[in-house]
Amino acid sequence: MDSSSPISVQKALKSQESAPQSSPKPQSLKKSFVTSLMEATTLRTPSFKEDSYFTSHLKPSEKKALQELKDKLQAASSSSCSMWGIPLLGGDEKADVILLKFLRARDFKVSDSLHMLEKCLSWRKEFGADTILEEDFSGFKELEGVVAYMNGYDRDGHPVCYNAYGVFKDKEMNERIFGDEEKLKKFLRWRVQVLERGIEQLHFKPGGINSIIQVTDLKDMPKRELRVASNQILSLFQDNYPEMVARKIFINVPWYFSVLYSMFSPFLTQRTKSKFVISKEGNVAETLYKFIRPEDIPVQFGGLSRPTDLQNGPPKPASEFTVKGGEKVNIQIEGIEGGATITWDIVVGGWDLEYSAEFVPNGEGSYTIAVEKPRKIAANEEAIHNSFTSKEAGKMVLSVDNTASRKRKVAAYRYIVRKSATISA
Repeated sequence: MDSSSPISVQKALKSQESAPQSSPKPQSLKKSFVTSLMEATTLRTPSFKEDSYFTSHLKPSEKKALQELKDKLQAASSSSCSMWGIPLLGGDEKADVILLKFLRARDFKVSDSLHMLEKCLSWRKEFGADTILEEDFSGFKELEGVVAYMNGYDRDGHPVCYNAYGVFKDKEMNERIFGDEEKLKKFLRWRVQVLERGIEQLHFKPGGINSIIQVTDLKDMPKRELRVASNQILSLFQDNYPEMVARKIFINVPWYFSVLYSMFSPFLTQRTKSKFVISKEGNVAETLYKFIRPEDIPVQFGGLSRPTDLQNGPPKPASEFTVKGGEKVNIQIEGIEGGATITWDIVVGGWDLEYSAEFVPNGEGSYTIAVEKPRKIAANEEAIHNSFTSKEAGKMVLSVDNTASRKRKVAAYRYIVRKSATISA
């Protein structure tokens, strides 16, 4: 790519200021109940600050609590105990990371932390959590990559777990997964397996990556049917996986979420609630781009990541840009040789604008080729993936036209150019 920016911007012919403004309706001055709820579900940056787990950073009282927990655990344990393959009484820094998670979850109250830790050890043994990664959940194959799955990392290197329960609005699917107590138990085991896959990627090391990110899509999520399952998952994770989640991002949040949130909020600790990022419908890409690079975000959420990408190694980094309201943005990819093939991905969060692609040859007298004719891209469309083989040298121009909108949109693109193979005589 050329060192100068490949992106050029064309302003709308009519300035935003000169556009006629409609008079506000009298009733719009009054806040409705729904409006008030929606204001409560706008994106906010969480106040949570992740622990570094360096014992040198602890306060004297916290160091004392850590040692007390070790002593009490040693006295209470008749045999060696471990979690995620790490002996808790080994005296190394990995054990300290785990013990500090339980202490942090109980505000460094040693007795409460020990009680939580012992209950967790008992649950892991009874549940079979240490061997759950070896279990075969073939009956849940249709949920893989749809309902709960690990995909990529956030900008700080945390593994990201995506959750989307909209598929359960289908009554047949709902009955098949949650039809009775036994089915629900199996679903919970499968869900724990997904979480354990994410934890397997953690460092358990001071200054390392010691927690995951959770993204939960609330679009089309059935309220009543999933309430029991959601409460059990929430309780199970909070009791047995303390401080394992650095941030919880809720996307496509409907207006009634505030009502539901007020119901289960009393059961959450203040520290847990400080990790929440809540984003209403229509702001998915804008929200996720703040925390996760577009090449690591699944295409259904406004990113560039597809399941097939994993077969080709680490994702190719994308370039991010912004499309302001009233602007047309042209991305010019120059230096394409004759016979070369260019493959590109491009996405604009919440599209609802016009897109086109054309190849402009360098030679005088050559005609511009409309690779993709201008067309309106719907708001819910996924990233565009396409390729073009040029017969002569030139440049590819990708255009996104947002002149009909006033809304600013986040966007990303990436490309690769493969030169034609030459056959020697």
